Amino acid sequence: MNRNGELHPRPALDPRLSWRPAERRDLDAWAGLIARTAAVEQPVWFERQADLEQILESKNNPVTANTIIGFDPEGVARAYGRITKNRDGDKANGSGCVDPEWQGSGIGTSLLGWMEQRTRDRFAEDARPAGTVGDAGTVGDAGTARAAGDAGGAGGVPCPRLRLHTEQQHQHQAALFAGSGYGIVRYYNEMHRPLTQAVPESFLDPGLELVTFGPELHEPVRLAHNAAFRDHWGSEPRDQEGWGFVVNDPQARPDLSGVVLDRSTGTVAGYQLATHDVEAVLTRGFREGYTELLGVRREYRGQGIAQVLLADAMRRFAAAGMDVASLDVDSENPTGALALYIKTGYVAVNRSMAWDKELQPAVP
Repeated sequence: MNRNGELHPRPALDPRLSWRPAERRDLDAWAGLIARTAAVEQPVWFERQADLEQILESKNNPVTANTIIGFDPEGVARAYGRITKNRDGDKANGSGCVDPEWQGSGIGTSLLGWMEQRTRDRFAEDARPAGTVGDAGTVGDAGTARAAGDAGGAGGVPCPRLRLHTEQQHQHQAALFAGSGYGIVRYYNEMHRPLTQAVPESFLDPGLELVTFGPELHEPVRLAHNAAFRDHWGSEPRDQEGWGFVVNDPQARPDLSGVVLDRSTGTVAGYQLATHDVEAVLTRGFREGYTELLGVRREYRGQGIAQVLLADAMRRFAAAGMDVASLDVDSENPTGALALYIKTGYVAVNRSMAWDKELQPAVP
């Protein structure tokens, strides 16, 4: 406890940099920082300026409170951090980077301290009734999200939890997280399937039909996604803002996305939403059709819908000139997704990890 009676003293950001929340005027510098870091670290995906523009528009996670950028004396962005959290969620998610020229100097540790304190504050803010003074979040239509994590925080506030992600090649990040008290809670496999291989045959029941994803299906598919992933580990319902980030993603390809409908009711039985990163071919050496989301409602499982959606995706990808179909899967997915992908010809090519740390709550 410090002299002000706080259980957790506010972490001090590294004084070598000038820190402030992200603003629209920072877009070029912010995107430049991420691109410089990605050029060295070679992640599978990284945020570009169009993605950052979406972040600036968030009302659930306003940038004024939930982002931080550090600038050197010449005004060059050298580090940034961000957290996001659903109001009723049981975790916050953190992301960020440090310029390779500044790595190993303590900036990452400082930034991580900021993320942890901001996570404590968000949990405390979200525990207040909506609309009260100091409430930094908004309630979407998914107000019945999964119950927040372990109770036991101060004043009934759930225990704050921060989740971070790394890819297997990023050992410097893994060392920082492990040394800061984080533990791996899940592994994910990036899987590829060459589109030169024959597409496996698959058929829908007569009462189902396959259509191309479009604006009229945005909301029905959102509801189907929330239903399909209701009990999946780490998943939380997508409200309309969060879903807007999915369907309006700069890399979204509705023309490469399919939806299976129940002919009798119009219900969305399953869906495959695809993206394509046109710039990735420069670094990865191949054109990739990526399945961002794939889901089937529980009452329609066991009818081969996922296989039909994957086969449809492969045909669409191949027709669009892609070389590879790809996706990511939770290695412990309880629905048998990993086995399905292997059976369909996907092969694991990379692994990423989710790291969690439970934090002591902020003291009111």
